[in-house]
Amino acid sequence: MSTYRRPDAFTRAAKARGFPARSVFKLEDMDHRLRLLRPGQHVLDLGAAPGSWSLYASTCIGQGGRLLAVDLNPLAFALPPNATFLCANVGDLDAATLGQYAPYHVVLSDMAPATSGNRAADQARSFDLVTLALDAAEEFLAEGGALIAKIFMGPDFEIARGRFRTLFKEQRVLRPDAVRASSFEVFLVGLGRKPKAPPAGL
Repeated sequence: MSTYRRPDAFTRAAKARGFPARSVFKLEDMDHRLRLLRPGQHVLDLGAAPGSWSLYASTCIGQGGRLLAVDLNPLAFALPPNATFLCANVGDLDAATLGQYAPYHVVLSDMAPATSGNRAADQARSFDLVTLALDAAEEFLAEGGALIAKIFMGPDFEIARGRFRTLFKEQRVLRPDAVRASSFEVFLVGLGRKPKAPPAGL
C-alpha cells in the first residue's frame, strides 16, 4: 500500500465524525476562513462523490436551504432531505436540471480528473473541469455569491484565475492544511459575484 493511500490523521478524523473522506476538512477550513455557508442558502456541489462536501454543506445550510450535488460516481449513502443528488456528467446536464435550485449562493467544485500520471495532461483536464464550474457559476450564481473550485497547478492556472477576476470582485488562492503534501492541487475562490451584464442592445 502506498503512503498516499494509507489512512492518515485527517482520514481517521473524518470517519470518526461520520464523513466518508478526509476532503471534508478542506471545505471546513475554507469555510471557517471565508464564512461562506449559512442557513437558508442554495448550494451547487459539483464533483460531489464520495459526499463529504455535500454532507458538510447540507448541515451548514440547514432545513431551509437546498443543495444540488452532481457526480459521475454514485454516493454510497443517502443525503439529508435538503439535498438532491444527480449521478451524471455535469457537462451533459441541461440548464433546467443544473439550475433547479438557482440562483445559488455558493457553487462548490471539488471536481478532479482521474489522474493518468502525465502531469501536463492531468493539469489540462483539471482546467477543463474548472471551466465547467466557472460556466455554472456564470449562469446560476446569484449576485454577491461565491465559487470554490479545485484546480491542479499548471500553465492554465493564470487563465482560470483571470476568469475569476472577470466574474468576481475578490479572488483568493487557498491550499487547506488537509491537502496532501505531495498534491499539486489548490483552490481558486471567487467572492462577490459581479452583476450580470445586461443583454446587448439594452
